[in-house]
Amino acid sequence: MTPLQYVSCNGGVQVYTPPIKVGRVKLSHFIIPNYKVHHCVFGKTTEMGWSKVSRTLLCCLCLAALLTSVSSADFGDLFQPYWAADHIVAMDGEPLKLTLDNTSGCGFESKKKYLFGQTSMQIKLVEGDSAGTVTAFYMSSDGPNHNELDFEFLGNVTGEPYLVQTNVYVNGTGNREQRHSLWFDPTADFHTYSILWNRYHIRFLVDGVPMRMFANKEAAGVLYPKDQAMGVYASVWNADDWATQGGRVKTNWSHAPFVTAFRGYEIDACEAEEATGGCAGGGVFWWDAPAMSGLSPHQRRQLRWVQRRHLVYDYCKDRPRFHEMPGECLS
Repeated sequence: MTPLQYVSCNGGVQVYTPPIKVGRVKLSHFIIPNYKVHHCVFGKTTEMGWSKVSRTLLCCLCLAALLTSVSSADFGDLFQPYWAADHIVAMDGEPLKLTLDNTSGCGFESKKKYLFGQTSMQIKLVEGDSAGTVTAFYMSSDGPNHNELDFEFLGNVTGEPYLVQTNVYVNGTGNREQRHSLWFDPTADFHTYSILWNRYHIRFLVDGVPMRMFANKEAAGVLYPKDQAMGVYASVWNADDWATQGGRVKTNWSHAPFVTAFRGYEIDACEAEEATGGCAGGGVFWWDAPAMSGLSPHQRRQLRWVQRRHLVYDYCKDRPRFHEMPGECLS
């Protein structure tokens, strides 16, 4: 039997296997995340050791999956308001609510900054007429030459679907937008949105499904965000000059306040040292594993499905917009 490749972490496990069956379920890529920083050990079982190791590991995986599937940090453990705290509604046992009215939007930020890893939030977007509003979940560094990885949820009139805009800024330059529709109503329930950032690529995921990949193409002379630690942010704000139908539909303030709800905060990333901005503690992390350099076959199929069915706009296909196409679109 092909050896099992694994990454064992002090708080989570990410495993890459040849396809195996557990009951009626076929596993080839099994992830158990949590918000804590992991120090990991890489390994490979031998054929002789497969049975014992795989049985033990799979039992641990199944138990850990049950335990971690509902675990996440409290808001105050990881985040703090940074803008209009009076517009943030926090009640014990309830999702956090960001509100927008004609006086202000609001937002929160992580208490720490991170260099590579994954962050996730469960978000329930503004219901009804949300035209002109934007809910944002993103990572960003500081300064004019900052790096930034964006999820922006563009509101719409009642009955019309949200669009999700993703963008990547490197050294202060963005203009790398993609827009997608969603395959569900994001106002009806909470869904998990994740940003995975490693040395190989950036993944934007929705409920674990890859929506977009931005590959590291430094070998072809393309800039890639790698040396600026980033914080994690969320906000809701008015952008009716561009957000809905190119700005033609404005925010209807008679429907305010506009409310977006958040819960399930997870940051599984390397905390940056304040003095140097580098990764604190060193070590090897699961997102550095060779298997994390690309998508699994199943994930590649998911990405193709999203691109085929839900991609609305791709800057790499907008030749009239650019005098010279961005390098990542050519290489």
